[in-house]
Amino acid sequence: MENVCYEGQVIWAQIDANRHLRHSAYADFCAQARSNMLEKIGLSLDKIAETNIGPVLFREELVYLREIHLNDWVQVTVVMTKYNTANSRFSFRHEIYRSDGTKCAVVTVDGAWMDLVKRKLTVLSPEWQAIVEQLPKSEDYQELSA
Repeated sequence: MENVCYEGQVIWAQIDANRHLRHSAYADFCAQARSNMLEKIGLSLDKIAETNIGPVLFREELVYLREIHLNDWVQVTVVMTKYNTANSRFSFRHEIYRSDGTKCAVVTVDGAWMDLVKRKLTVLSPEWQAIVEQLPKSEDYQELSA
């Protein structure tokens, strides 16, 4: 499996009243996977924060395919599906698998980068644009420039 950016055990605190993975835990796994992916290419969240820039999400869509239970081991893949070089907006697709290889969920997020001082959307520096080019991309990846 390519582009695995997070893997770990499902713990008790992530289980809901129906005894399967609670809905918000999927988002937590995906957020950690994105953070790990960025760190792997040299753009850690600490490094980003030093410049008063942070990622902001506009949309998060979760499609459930199969249940995940307590003590299951999960793997989360991440690929960029869209990137707008003119305004640094992005989309990522995450796929969450159980250790037996069963795809259990697909999570898609759309977002951008925000100047944390001005509280306005911003573009990444040319230096960071070059780093973003290293992100894993989906087969249906689209690059936009307007």
